[in-house]
Amino acid sequence: MGVTQETVETLRLKFGTIFPHLDERQRRLLMGAEARALGHGGIRAVARAADVREATVSLGVDELDSGTEPLGRARRRGGGRKRLVDLDPGLRPALLALVEPDERGDPMSPLRWTTKSTRTLATELTQQGHRVSADVIADLLREEGFSLQANAKTIEGKQHPDRDGQFRYINEQVTSYQHTGDPVISVDTKKKELVGEFKNAGRTWRPVGEPTATRTHDFLDQSLGKAVPYGIYDLTANAGWVNVGTDHDTAAFAVESIRRWWKATGSNDYPLATRLLITADAGGSNGYRTRAWKSELAALAVETGLEITVCHFPPGTSKWNKVEHRLFSHITMNWRGRPLSSHEVIMQTIASTTTRTGLRVHADLDISIYCLSPENVEIRLCGAGLLKPRSGGYSSGHDLLLVDDRW
Repeated sequence: MGVTQETVETLRLKFGTIFPHLDERQRRLLMGAEARALGHGGIRAVARAADVREATVSLGVDELDSGTEPLGRARRRGGGRKRLVDLDPGLRPALLALVEPDERGDPMSPLRWTTKSTRTLATELTQQGHRVSADVIADLLREEGFSLQANAKTIEGKQHPDRDGQFRYINEQVTSYQHTGDPVISVDTKKKELVGEFKNAGRTWRPVGEPTATRTHDFLDQSLGKAVPYGIYDLTANAGWVNVGTDHDTAAFAVESIRRWWKATGSNDYPLATRLLITADAGGSNGYRTRAWKSELAALAVETGLEITVCHFPPGTSKWNKVEHRLFSHITMNWRGRPLSSHEVIMQTIASTTTRTGLRVHADLDISIYCLSPENVEIRLCGAGLLKPRSGGYSSGHDLLLVDDRW
């Protein structure tokens, strides 16, 4: 008995539903299986239902009857289009010559001074006669061990032969002060921040499609000004003090920040202290060459009665200063993606900064005016390191001994 028209229509509906999800070999095998199940006349009926040649259905039946193991792929191994890199042996060397002109290829490459995106590389290679797409370029670069990478800050410039000794000395000083219960602080000025509705780097969770609106241009708002955060990090107590200034980052501002920390926190935490160790960068308002920094510290030493010692890190090694990665980095993460709309917002955000290791931070607003006026202070180094303030400078009648930044 032949195959009925109803069966053919049923097969047509089945094939129309499932064929779009199969490749050509899978379709052929399915048609062969249906034809074998129908028996006599099945090949013709399946060919009519699928609208293909009977030879195609017969090939499917033969593949099923051959008893060979499933291929697991649409084509036999080695079938299909050849890879472009196989058809064009010169493609890979040409690509490497563009990517690494200084090491492997032409140092006069036209792409030496441009951004080497996959699209740019594909365009240049096409102009050289290698017709290739950006996706193929990306695959070839990965095969060659390339990946998208940012610059790495690892070159620290010329290293002094005694630099390791400097770090060892600083470490010994810190350990000695902590052993005797004297305070050790790390100081520095954080990046100046514009106050107002300005974009701040980073992202924060917000409703979809509702980002915080900020100004399109980062011009100083004269009414709000800027913020100059000067940080003092107590290494022993794991505590930070940030004096948020509104004027200039001067030596007087730096020492005033330390003075405020000592009066508000340091003197209470270290009531028996007789000396203070400060670790700082080699430059900036607390740099080792800044005479005003030394004179202001001398005045602070007279005022507090502390023996103040400053250990400066070698030039180019500011990232090792504890205040950078123990305090400033956490403040930056805490206010990421949030406009610093006012000094109050800045102070509250700084004060709310915490870490899992127990960091606590205090913020204070300093609206004083700090101007650079060398005429106001006269510093004279006399004899064997004797620093004498001029009359009326710090306090009359005091002679301060200066030995390796120690007062």
